[in-house]
Amino acid sequence: MTFSDDHSVDRVRPLGGTGLSVSSISLGTSFLGNPPQPDGSPAPESAELARTLLAGPYAVIDTSNNYAGGRSETALGRAIAEHGLPAGRSVVTKADADPETGRFDRDRVWRSFEESTARLGLETLPLLHLHDPYTVTVEEALAPGGAVQGLVELREQGLVGAIGVAAGEIGLMTRYVTSGAFDVLLTHNRYTLVDRRAEALMAEAARRGMGVFNAAPFGGGLLAGRGTRYAYREASPELLAWTERARELCRTWSIDLSAAALHFSMRCPLIHSTVVGVSRPERIEQLEKLRLTTIPDDFWPELDALGTPPSTVDD
Repeated sequence: MTFSDDHSVDRVRPLGGTGLSVSSISLGTSFLGNPPQPDGSPAPESAELARTLLAGPYAVIDTSNNYAGGRSETALGRAIAEHGLPAGRSVVTKADADPETGRFDRDRVWRSFEESTARLGLETLPLLHLHDPYTVTVEEALAPGGAVQGLVELREQGLVGAIGVAAGEIGLMTRYVTSGAFDVLLTHNRYTLVDRRAEALMAEAARRGMGVFNAAPFGGGLLAGRGTRYAYREASPELLAWTERARELCRTWSIDLSAAALHFSMRCPLIHSTVVGVSRPERIEQLEKLRLTTIPDDFWPELDALGTPPSTVDD
């Protein structure tokens, strides 16, 4: 299965009221651009990955100002300049705090936007997120001169189609969602086979007509069979034991645990698109095979019968 000559897109649906169309899966690019060359630029293999991301069967490629120190956006921008942006594709990115000072106000959002569009070679963006706003309080972000003012100005001036908030901590994200300032929510590592805590947050976003992305359905690797870490930390013995029980259940149904993890997110009616990070070109073909896996309806009640999973994330 190759995508270089076939730019068809997995069936799309509206992202809330944003006017942006998304497919069931969006591609994350936090791996793109690493490791760098000695001069700090993206390595040559980044070009192949960037091209494959753009040519793959998914409508949205998700990046950020600070991914790989900006090299993720640079690699995507070079691929767009060389091959063009295929029809039906959108590149969305995120505004990040100043990497040296942590400053995250209106002016920093504008600078982040300008840096991102310069790297990507784009004049406007369909969606720009406020990303990991951990260096400022919610009150500071929402105040005059704060980061949210910068996002709103960009949207009002037509430079950004929609604005979102992208982070992990449930309490923090709930405050941003209920502020009414945003069009889109991106949550990560909090709605997976082993952690359901983002469900109420996503329901609130849906009630407000927001678009919803759910990122990291594999929890950073544990649910894809890679390692024992979940959500950037070591998984507890209890979580590892529950995951092994889920894996055994999957075996009885002849299902890969990773397929169940992906479909757990894809089948949730609150989620418009599931964001999956891709580290190598061949991962996209593997991801498409998981997407096309048939999971019988009767599997899910048996999974629920395993009981509440003991998440290691506490925020």
